[in-house]
Order: sequence, then structure tokens, then C-alpha cells
Amino acid sequence: MGTTLTNQNSIQEETNSRLKSGNACYHLVQNLLSSSFLPKNLKIKIYRTVILPAVSYECETWSLTLRKERRLRVLENRVLRRIFGPKRDEVTGEWRKLNNEELNDLYSSPNIVQVIKLRRMRWAGHVAHMGDRRGIFRDLVGKPEGKRPLGRPRRRSEDNIKMDLQEVGCGGMGRI
Repeated sequence: MGTTLTNQNSIQEETNSRLKSGNACYHLVQNLLSSSFLPKNLKIKIYRTVILPAVSYECETWSLTLRKERRLRVLENRVLRRIFGPKRDEVTGEWRKLNNEELNDLYSSPNIVQVIKLRRMRWAGHVAHMGDRRGIFRDLVGKPEGKRPLGRPRRRSEDNIKMDLQEVGCGGMGRI
């Protein structure tokens, strides 16, 4: 399941390769996910044990942008639409695809973006307990040396963790 590294320290190649892995896994099991012989809870277990780990491998270190979050949700919604199938409209009697709100209601587990944020916060807790002598702690909260390039600064791991904590309601925790 190797990791894709670039000299620019960008996760774009990594997330693209993870999405490709997830799509490959999805295409391998799509017949199982659309089978009428399997119950929906088993299909969800297949998604959570086959596709989700392929996509979210080493996701704790990702700095997700809104575009990447959207792409992850598109993959997940495609899988969930295959699992839950079409819905018959009561008024017209025609079959239609489920919209995103209906998928969120049917799928009670946290979505893929929430899973990544929870893993990132858990990983940050482990790193915070390591102390400032460890290299990974310095990488997480340290300031890079050298001159910053022009333009908007890229989102750092520390910024992501602070945003995740604010979403959960622990924004006043101070420094990591």
C-alpha cells in the first residue's frame, strides 16, 4: 500500500493514489454491493473493511482542502448509492437515485471526512504525549526554516488539528 512522496511535501499525489485505490476496490466489489442476496448491513461492512481502509491509509498526516474532502465524499456517496440502490418515488412511481441527504440519513456511521478528522485528532494526541524531544513532535508543531514562497501558505498539520478541535467543540485547548 505504499505512500507517494513528493519533493514539494504535497499530499495531492498521495490523495490521488488513495482515491484510485478506492475506485479499484469499489470496482472489484461492486457486484457484491448491488446484490439483492446480501443484506445492507453486510454490504456496509464490506465498504468499511475493503474500500474505506484503501482510501484512508495514512490519512492522519493529510492536510485536506475542501476540494479533496469533496472528492472523498463523492467516492463514498457513489459506494453508498450502490449499496442502498434506487428509491421508488411515491408520487410518480418512477425509480430515482438517492440524494446526499437521504444517503446521510440511511448511513448512520460517520462519513469518510469525519473518520479522517477523528484519526487525525487521535494521532495528534499520541504525538502530543511523546514530548518535544521526539522528531515527529517537532515536525508537527515546528516552524519551517528558510524563506516562505509567495502566495497563500499551505495548511499545516497544526492548523488542521486546531480546526478539527474547533469543530468538535474543544477550540480553547491552547497549544497542541
